[in-house]
Amino acid sequence: MNTSITQATQNDNQISKSIKKFFTRFHIFSALKAANAYKRKGIPVTEVFQYLFLLIFSNRSMYMSLLTGRNTPNFAKDTVYRFMKMVQINWIRFTTILASRIINNAILPLDSENRANVLIIDDSIFERNRSKKVELLAKIYDHAKHKYRFGFRMLTLGWSDGSTFLPVNSILLSTENKKNRINEATEADKRTVGYKRRKLAQEKGTHAMLTLLDAAKKATIPAKYVLFDSWFTSPSTLHSVKKTGYDVIGMVKKTPKMFFRYKGEDMSLVSIYNQNKKRRGKSRYLLSVMVDVVKDDEIIPAKVVYVRNRNKRKEYLCLISTDVNLDENEIIRIYGKRWDIEVFFKVCKSYLKLKQRV
Repeated sequence: MNTSITQATQNDNQISKSIKKFFTRFHIFSALKAANAYKRKGIPVTEVFQYLFLLIFSNRSMYMSLLTGRNTPNFAKDTVYRFMKMVQINWIRFTTILASRIINNAILPLDSENRANVLIIDDSIFERNRSKKVELLAKIYDHAKHKYRFGFRMLTLGWSDGSTFLPVNSILLSTENKKNRINEATEADKRTVGYKRRKLAQEKGTHAMLTLLDAAKKATIPAKYVLFDSWFTSPSTLHSVKKTGYDVIGMVKKTPKMFFRYKGEDMSLVSIYNQNKKRRGKSRYLLSVMVDVVKDDEIIPAKVVYVRNRNKRKEYLCLISTDVNLDENEIIRIYGKRWDIEVFFKVCKSYLKLKQRV
């Protein structure tokens, strides 16, 4: 028994040293201060934040930490609760600044200048089926399991160079449909970041995504393309992201309700596909066409690539790129980096307790 306790203590000490080294290298204190996370008196914010880090990576709750007496902090648990409820902290800004420092100082010097760095947007269900009083708790439809769950959609913006994936910022989305919200948000000063974040949580994902992209742009995170799946891809989204200064590579639904201008006519992707001759042989794609993405009389040229579906030979997938100078195979290759965020969600739910067990 004493041996296991000693081993656990050694592990905690090693984790604590690693966390302190990380905090020092990437100047966590200044990043917290830039995000309005600081106190004028009492326990420094960095001590509380470092303690929370230690709990996560030692796979222990604060309750068990206090109960066992291991790594007991020199402040009361109420200090932690007050810190986590601070409505003036801009967590989107904090994580974005931190990601920018890691990318520019630790990853980018190892990459080739010709490598296409990308931002990836996706969401995942964050279940809270046991919860009853959580702010903005909502009934969310899980498309993977085809049933409703209580919880949130975890909308995440990540960065990838093809080898390394790093989360940049995120937000928990409730729903804009008031009927599906179990609880409403608590009252907060409308001038605070907390109030604005609660309002943002009730917006559509395609709108909230622009806020995350804008934060990444201001933090000078190096990326040329934004990747997302068919849930986010629409003419209005392509225009909105293009205005932020990024090009888009996304998958498009083959729906008859979405139109692109092809040879002067507004047509669906299926109609465009049926009008053209396909490539023969074992090419990775069947067809490539130039279209115009039209919204409110504004036009963006784009390239649509019809890709072979390796799992179903008689079907195809549609990719669209607002960078018309990219080669078709390059569009397919760059879009392949989007899978990195799926792996990230799996790791978060398996190891970082981002999924409540029922």
